[in-house]
Amino acid sequence: MRLSAQTPLPASVRAPSYDRTAQAAGIVHIGIGAFHRAHQAVYTDDAMGAGDRDWGITGVSLRSGDVAAQLNPQAGLYTVSTRSAAGTGVRLIGAIQRVLVAADDPQAVIAAIAAPATHIVSFTVTEKGYLRGPDGTLDLAAAKGASSLYRFVGAGLAARRAAKLPGLTLLSCDNLAGNGAALKALMRQYLVAEHRDLVAWFDATCRCPATMIDRIVPATTDADRAAVEAALGARDEGAVVTEGFGQWVIEDDFAGPRPRWEDGGAELVTDVAPYETAKLRMLNGAHSALAYIGLGKGHEFVHQAIADPEIRPLIERLMRHEAAPTIDAAPGQDLAAYADALLDRFANPALHHRLVQIAMDGSQKIPQRWLETLAWHQARGQRCPSLEAAIAAWVAFLRGDHPIDDPLADELRKAVAGGDALERLFGDGGLIASEWQPENAR
Repeated sequence: MRLSAQTPLPASVRAPSYDRTAQAAGIVHIGIGAFHRAHQAVYTDDAMGAGDRDWGITGVSLRSGDVAAQLNPQAGLYTVSTRSAAGTGVRLIGAIQRVLVAADDPQAVIAAIAAPATHIVSFTVTEKGYLRGPDGTLDLAAAKGASSLYRFVGAGLAARRAAKLPGLTLLSCDNLAGNGAALKALMRQYLVAEHRDLVAWFDATCRCPATMIDRIVPATTDADRAAVEAALGARDEGAVVTEGFGQWVIEDDFAGPRPRWEDGGAELVTDVAPYETAKLRMLNGAHSALAYIGLGKGHEFVHQAIADPEIRPLIERLMRHEAAPTIDAAPGQDLAAYADALLDRFANPALHHRLVQIAMDGSQKIPQRWLETLAWHQARGQRCPSLEAAIAAWVAFLRGDHPIDDPLADELRKAVAGGDALERLFGDGGLIASEWQPENAR
């Protein structure tokens, strides 16, 4: 039996405290994967649970119908299981109302963006979903494609302007350096090319706040679903599992109304940059290093890699002595305590976070996770042994005989096939542009 609004829940499972049928959809979220369901949707559920109305979420999958098949038969309901060494807690989330598949019904997506009740369009499409070229500007040919977020947002904004509706807040929730400014520049570039008459209206009425998001969300397994089914007495095909920790820092710059996400613990600030930089260089940088070094030593999960006595000192050094000195911390931001918390989170044995999942899309992640730290130290005549070990592990990973899940997979294979892989990857004219130069890291 599938999970539904009629499923009787055990007392141990927390259910939404608000009337789902009375909420309008105020958010369209593009890229409705497990991370969104374990993070932003939970904060939104908390806001509505605290009495904030009309922030239901219309989810959008740009290509695949998998999430729609999971959630739509369940009226958008799903569970979030938080796991730690102390046990597991299960919660039912009601914020998502429906999931649209853009490839199947593009007009429905445009209509949702253009709906009068919509105030926010948010995104978790990963770094590669922003369709940037090597120089960081928009790959316009790709942006005109059928599955491009720009195509749908551009058409939705055009419909809003024609209907004399206000602009929107476009909220990137991806690990993208300066994600708000980056999204604004890329969206504007698309509008100049495809909707030139919208540019001034977009500038005047829309906002693109920066965000920093943090929660570890492994891919859900069949065993995870079976555990939830045993707890609920019903099958939840949309179940997600995560850690107890969650963080969301948001620049307080919105085009119109917003949910009271702070009711769920979100932080509204004037400057997200210090939090974002700490997350990218300390958490994400350490995660990618764990992935490639750990896989090279035969580990499968994050908690196994961080328990390796040869790997843990490298990760500690990376966070405390290589990444942390490069960060201009905000008042009250304790980077030493942050490193302590990260090590505890990595060691969580109840959260089976696969290293190979973190290793995906390395070419898109490594510049902001590793290379900016390396460049900072290089400018001061310093080396970063842990990050250099991580780069060596990535090159070894690329030379392996396994599939590589990366948009530049073929080019990466060719770059590391010769004897001067670092130069081909990171040197002048290399595959991955960076201020860091590899001459001292051989």
